[in-house]
Amino acid sequence: MVFTNRIKVETFRKFLTFGKLVLIGFCLLTLPTKAQSTDNQGIIVGAERLEVLLRLVEGKEVALVVNHSSMVGNTHLVDTLHSLGVCISVIFAPEHGFRGDADAGEHVYDGFDLRTGAAIVSLYGKHRKPTPEDLIGTEVVVFDIQDVGARFYTYISTLFYVLEACAENGKDAIVLDRPNPNGHYVDGPVLDPRLTSFVGIAPLPIVHGCTVGELAKLFVGEFWIYKPESLRLFVIPCLNYTHSTPYELPVPPSLTSPPQGPCCCIPRCVFLKAALAVLGGAQIGLLK
Repeated sequence: MVFTNRIKVETFRKFLTFGKLVLIGFCLLTLPTKAQSTDNQGIIVGAERLEVLLRLVEGKEVALVVNHSSMVGNTHLVDTLHSLGVCISVIFAPEHGFRGDADAGEHVYDGFDLRTGAAIVSLYGKHRKPTPEDLIGTEVVVFDIQDVGARFYTYISTLFYVLEACAENGKDAIVLDRPNPNGHYVDGPVLDPRLTSFVGIAPLPIVHGCTVGELAKLFVGEFWIYKPESLRLFVIPCLNYTHSTPYELPVPPSLTSPPQGPCCCIPRCVFLKAALAVLGGAQIGLLK
């Protein structure tokens, strides 16, 4: 009898292994894929619309929420604005840091930008939301970070807290929009608000399909942030972009991850991990 049960267990293990392989193929092949594009010619991101941005920040003390992806052509937004005479009061750094070289989950420390002399305040260290002290001397906060369209990516959580801090402290907020490389579809369950965390800041599906500019309007318009009626929000949208426009990331979302192809697979990995966890749980239950 014991021998027969062992045979059944081994057979079921083989079945689970086969099932895992099938799920891997299913997750990678059946989720929507985007047509590949050789370049992004024609798309003008929000940060490149300097004539609009400069009108909004003229004569003001400006805080920037940026990282290594905040490029205007081949020049970083910080350097671009500094060269144009914009007064930069502080630079806020998200997860992965101002330069994008910190690992996922790694503590990001405060510092200084040697080129502009501006203080760099970490929003992935002691706190994740700008404090009133951080915003002293600032009149407007500019957010410009490339996102990948997945709920668990913390750049949109930083956006959420930055908007909320601006609302609470009477600061204007400007979001420079960038395309979503996974913006052509929406998928996955919507987050239960009771499970809100920094890797799930709002009741969004896993693949939300929005750009950061659209999310900013959603966070404010749906009253998800505190005191949204107090916030003056400006979104500078992309030009020549729709959600069906193929877009290849010119810079990877973090320097520890590769660019375009894997970014389009990031949401797939979540579905795959969940499926494998279910199978793994079934195996553990059997062995018990």
